[in-house]
Amino acid sequence: MKNHTLESLIELAILNEQEAYDAYMELHRLVDDRTAKDTLIFLAEEEKQHKAYLLKYRDGSFRENSLPLHAPVDYKIAETMQKPEARKDITTNEVYLIAAGKELNAHNFYKSLASMHPEGNVRDMLLRMAEQELKHKEKVEYLYANTAFPQTAGG
Repeated sequence: MKNHTLESLIELAILNEQEAYDAYMELHRLVDDRTAKDTLIFLAEEEKQHKAYLLKYRDGSFRENSLPLHAPVDYKIAETMQKPEARKDITTNEVYLIAAGKELNAHNFYKSLASMHPEGNVRDMLLRMAEQELKHKEKVEYLYANTAFPQTAGG
C-alpha cells in the first residue's frame, strides 16, 4: 500500500470531484432521456459543491480539528477509482449504473477521510458529505431499477 499525505489525498479528492462533474456533464451530453439529463445536472452540481468545500479545506479555511496536510496517511486509492465507459449509444440505465458506482466510491472516500480526523467540525462535515453521496447512490439506483425493470401494465 502506497503512503500518501493528507494533502495528496485532498488534491486527489479535488481531481475526483472535477472528474465526476466532467463525467456527469459528458453523460448529460450523450443521453437523450430528460429525467436522466436532470439527474445528471443535479449530480454534477453536487460534485461542484464538494470540490468547493475541498478547496476551502486545502486552503486552510477549516483549521479547527483538521489534520496537518503533510501528515502521512496510508490509503487504498486504486480500489475506489474506476473510470466509467461513456459512449454515444449509452442507455439510460447504464448512465444510472455509472453514477451509482461513482457515488459509492465518493461515499467510501469521504467516510475513510472522516475516520482520519478527530471529532469536530471537519469530521462532521466529511461524514455529512459521505451521507450525501450515499443518498445520491440511493437515488440513481432507484432510477436504475425503474428504467432497467419498468413496471408493466399488469403490475
